[in-house]
Amino acid sequence: MKPVAALISIAALSMAACVPTVRRATTPDLGRPEAVSLSRNPLYTPELPLERRARLEAELAAARQAYEANPASADALIWYGRRTAYLGRYRDAIRIFSEGIARHPRDARMYRHRGHRYITVRRFDQAARDLRRATLLTAGRPDEPEPDGMPNEQNIPLSTLQGNIWYHLGLAHYLRGEWMRAAAAFRQAVARARNDDSLAAASNWLYLSLRRAGRTAEAARVLEPVRPDMKVIENLPYLRLLRLYRGELPPDSVLTDSGDAADLAVQGYGVAAWHLHNGRRREGEDILWRVVQAENWTPFGYIAAEADLYRMERRGRP
Repeated sequence: MKPVAALISIAALSMAACVPTVRRATTPDLGRPEAVSLSRNPLYTPELPLERRARLEAELAAARQAYEANPASADALIWYGRRTAYLGRYRDAIRIFSEGIARHPRDARMYRHRGHRYITVRRFDQAARDLRRATLLTAGRPDEPEPDGMPNEQNIPLSTLQGNIWYHLGLAHYLRGEWMRAAAAFRQAVARARNDDSLAAASNWLYLSLRRAGRTAEAARVLEPVRPDMKVIENLPYLRLLRLYRGELPPDSVLTDSGDAADLAVQGYGVAAWHLHNGRRREGEDILWRVVQAENWTPFGYIAAEADLYRMERRGRP
């Protein structure tokens, strides 16, 4: 074996020894926070309904078994990490994807998924680095559908690998307050949208990024392709927000309670941002506080609300 290859092999074996042992408990460890908020408060694993937790635990057990049977498989490792994250074990998931990067350093999926979970745990700088690396690894290559870990009602995958990479990179920049960098990334996500669901989600964040950057005319152009009859399966909250920005819906009609934490967070954040953009800081700030009162701190709308409030506290503006 050549010396360089031997070193790589030794490094891979060393990383393999660091694979986390995923706890099989049916309830989270309340003494171990998964993250720390921007205000330095501990964030614990969100509670899950017992039936859903049992299903997710079974899926994780199957994914872990598949990985242990074939630890050289990049696909098996990715699903092991994704299933771990679905149970709120984000630090374990990050370690799994870190092992994936050590074993498969040119597989953009490892950086894409670790970058996503760095966003979840409020490590935006590291998220941006991972996701930028993923854009370089996929540059010039054909895009590919990305399978859903939690399929929609029609069981139709809606996103692509490159679309997700650019989308999450846009979020990392947005959460850091880097509006034009966020807009540039979301433009790339819009360009890769293969359906109205992906188009609605990326367009929402592109619009918000441009408004924050003071590019009002550019933001208005983002809304031009929006139609009430867009065929969305998952992202109806984003479509409602886009129609709010166009002046077609009143804000109260957008703040609907679907019972889904992610929907509530994105709707609340979008309406709050709309108020802020239109000079109604009091109304916007009130809704931001409502968003961060939710128990589930993982949706992107919640994290964006947290970031805005943090900037308001430190700088006097979102």
